[in-house]
Amino acid sequence: MKTASITAIVSACVLALCLKGLHLFHLIQWHPLGFYKKWHLFEGSSKLFQWSFFIFLLCILSFLLFMTLRYLHMIPAVLSSLLLGLLVTITLEWVVLDLPLQLVSFKKLSIPFIVIVICLLRFLLETANFHQKEHTAQKEN
Repeated sequence: MKTASITAIVSACVLALCLKGLHLFHLIQWHPLGFYKKWHLFEGSSKLFQWSFFIFLLCILSFLLFMTLRYLHMIPAVLSSLLLGLLVTITLEWVVLDLPLQLVSFKKLSIPFIVIVICLLRFLLETANFHQKEHTAQKEN
């Protein structure tokens, strides 16, 4: 449980920093905190609070992913992180950018964002797999 928490915190902080960097250098066409404005949440609050709450949400999501993905140790982490990362990022950008279902829409997807999410999912998967195998080995002893 401690490992899952630490891994989730690190993953959430790295993803938040990467999203800020991608937005700063215009590598993504949307703002990471844009959903606050869309849903009218925390409009009067400071940016520090908004980013802190966003990191908290990412941490919860990472923790849930860690706990779920540790049971996928039979599937290689490369394959599952690639497929899950592509599915999540393409769906997320499709919804955020409100793209039509056409092949031309694929040109508007951010490749650096896709790569970052896939790398972080690989980090989560490899850590979860390692600790699940270690836990199984300790049970057998």
